[in-house]
Amino acid sequence: MPPFAPSAHLPTHEVTNQPGPFVGRNLYATDTALREAALREGGPWIDAPLHRLGEVAGTEHVLDLGTQANRYPPELAAFDRQGRRIDEVRFHPAWHELMTLAMAHRIHDIAWTQTTGGHVAHAALLALFTQAEAGVMCPVNMTYASVPVLRTQPDIASPWLEKLIGGRYDPALKPLAEKAGVTIGMAMTEKQGGSDVRANTTRAAPLGRGTYRLTGHKWFCSAPMSDAFLTLAQTGRGLTCFLIPRITQEGQRNAIHLMRLKDKLGNRSNASAEIEYHDAWAQRIGEEGEGIGTIIEMVHHTRLGTIANTLGIMRMALAQAVHHVSGRMAFGRLLIDQPAMRAVIADLALEYEAAAALVMRVARAFDAADPPGRAFARLAVAIAKYWLTKRCPAFVHECMECLGGGGYVEESPLPRLYREAPLNGIWEGSGNVIALDILRTLNREPEALTVYAEEVTLAKGGNTHLNRAAKSLLDRLRARRHHESEARYVAEQLALILQAALLTRHAPPAVADTFCATRLGPDGGRNFGILPGSADVAGIMARQTG
Repeated sequence: MPPFAPSAHLPTHEVTNQPGPFVGRNLYATDTALREAALREGGPWIDAPLHRLGEVAGTEHVLDLGTQANRYPPELAAFDRQGRRIDEVRFHPAWHELMTLAMAHRIHDIAWTQTTGGHVAHAALLALFTQAEAGVMCPVNMTYASVPVLRTQPDIASPWLEKLIGGRYDPALKPLAEKAGVTIGMAMTEKQGGSDVRANTTRAAPLGRGTYRLTGHKWFCSAPMSDAFLTLAQTGRGLTCFLIPRITQEGQRNAIHLMRLKDKLGNRSNASAEIEYHDAWAQRIGEEGEGIGTIIEMVHHTRLGTIANTLGIMRMALAQAVHHVSGRMAFGRLLIDQPAMRAVIADLALEYEAAAALVMRVARAFDAADPPGRAFARLAVAIAKYWLTKRCPAFVHECMECLGGGGYVEESPLPRLYREAPLNGIWEGSGNVIALDILRTLNREPEALTVYAEEVTLAKGGNTHLNRAAKSLLDRLRARRHHESEARYVAEQLALILQAALLTRHAPPAVADTFCATRLGPDGGRNFGILPGSADVAGIMARQTG
């Protein structure tokens, strides 16, 4: 919390030329790009919940909660003081307050209570909350993403879904019937396999009636404080999906042992653990041997969260940069009035505008019920995840440079954002995994490319750079002229062309034309801040500072 009335008159100097505190702003109402994209893709009903969260998340109190939750990371309590095993994670009070706030604003279940626009609302709310604190969104997003998997096994999942949808944050470890709400985590990765989950060695021994005992390890278990996890283990028929609760049906602690918490680069407020199953009790979800096909829906939906989380990181970094350069003088003028700085901020704004348009369009695709629409959702979320998570670290770094040395010290939020920036590129599939997924989707589900092409064609004629790039790529993909070694190139082009098409259709020409010229034409550079002389910088900047 900022101190009361700090003195600016010091014995050796007077503190001047410093921007005011970054507090007391509605993070939604001040974000033109997100607001327009969310309303366009989700419908006018989502304005109210986004406005409510934006108001709260931008308060001094909630921003300070995010700082505190990361300053005092979770700790593992493997045993109680009598030496009995408890396998619990203890959090700072700020974490619990943030979790309470996130679930009160329905980020975890709003998608499952609305007939249209629910996934757009989920993604937009998640992006807003991320600006205050990103780590909380891991358990919240996984809880959201568990629903389609749980719904495949209603006889087992119904009690869990009743507590999840409409539930509130209840951190106490206790039987399901006594919970006011639940969170669901995921544990798939093992040491010997990594992304290759088919190499998993965790074993599942049947007990009868769809129940099993699991023995093995998981190298990464996200959110180990969750009430239950979706996990993978080998049966006699192959890799199978299981629901493994922390409290068994007999009311006992399940044999899920937390071996240690990961000491991570960022995302420090959120716990990630190495765990072992010691004959842990579990219930099968889906058919034996079909584990990957079952749990992939959770992976698919968590990927939406990774791009929304990335969007939130980008937005807060940009907002901090704009705030700083708008309130600091150099060489007789405000930084924001210096031509070189204006070019940097304008270019960062272009990147963010394109990211917001892409994330919200991808979120709408998750509402599709028809097979082509669902195929497009699988393709589009992978495209967005690949590209946005690659751009985010460089984006945040450029924003940090706008603040200079002050942006590099821990009193600024930029170091935390910078440490957070690479994570979403690793979660739910790193770069090569995602790029190859894109090629597989194009090969196995050609209708995904058809919907993609239709989306891009809606902008046909709007920009010559876009027309040329889109024709070249679509001709190439339709001829299936792509190899695994070119997966990243294909992913990048798919992303840039879709972003350009969305901006050409929906953004002002100042934004759309400059984006197309610098990302698809010859006028862009390899770093931010390189814009053609024809760029309408004032038009771009007006959407950030107007």
